Amino acid sequence: MSLKTSVFGAALVIAASVWGAQAEPLSLTSAGSFLVSPFNQILRDPAGSETPAAAQLRRQVVEYPSREALGTIIVDTAHTYLYFVLGGGKALRYGIGVGREGFTWSGVETISRMAEWPDWNPPKEMIGRQPYLPRFMAGGPGNPLGARALYLGDTNYRIHGTNDPSTIGHRVSSGCIRLTNEDIVDLYRRAKVGGKVVVLPDARDAEGPAFAPAIRRTVSGQRMSAVIIPR
Repeated sequence: MSLKTSVFGAALVIAASVWGAQAEPLSLTSAGSFLVSPFNQILRDPAGSETPAAAQLRRQVVEYPSREALGTIIVDTAHTYLYFVLGGGKALRYGIGVGREGFTWSGVETISRMAEWPDWNPPKEMIGRQPYLPRFMAGGPGNPLGARALYLGDTNYRIHGTNDPSTIGHRVSSGCIRLTNEDIVDLYRRAKVGGKVVVLPDARDAEGPAFAPAIRRTVSGQRMSAVIIPR
C-alpha cells in the first residue's frame, strides 16, 4: 500500500467519524427548521381544514330574492345569518351570533346611530342578571362590542363586532346581533343611519319547552311592541 493510499484512507475514516458525531444534531435542526418554515405553515393553515359549516358562515354574496330595498339588513336568527340586500336578487351574507334561548326577538327597526370602537354601558337589565359586569367599559380591542356598532332605534339592541369569533354561528347573546370584527367593519361601511333592519322570527322559540320571562319584540306596523314570553 502506498503512502498516498494510506493518507486517503485515513482521511475517509476521520470524515466518517466527524459526520457520525454531527448527524443527529443536524437532523434535529433540519426537522425544527421545517416545522417553522413558511411552506409548512401553508400546509398547516387552518383554512385548509375548514368545515363546511364554518365556510357557510364566511362573508359571501349569495342569491337572495327579496322585496326589501337596496341596503336593507335582514337578520335570519334561526340560521345565524345576516343579509345586506344588494338588489337584483342578491345579498351579501354574514355569519352571526344571536340571542341565546329566551333572548331572541323579531321585528323591524332602523339604525339610529353608528359608532367606531364603541364604549359599552351594560343596560340595567343585564347588570341585574350579571351583577359582576362592569358599569362602563371604554371602546377598544377588549370591549365586547368589538370594532363597530349599529344601534337599533331606541332599544338596547345593537348589531356589533366581537373579540370572540368562536361565538359566531351560535345562540350566545342577550339579544344583540354580533359579527366578527372584520365583518362588522365591512357592514359598517355599507350601512347608513336610518337604514331599515328586519329581524325575522325564529320558529324554534315557539316550539321550545319553556323560556324565562323576557321581552320579545314583534312586528307592529314599522315599529316593535313588547310581548312577554310565557314560561
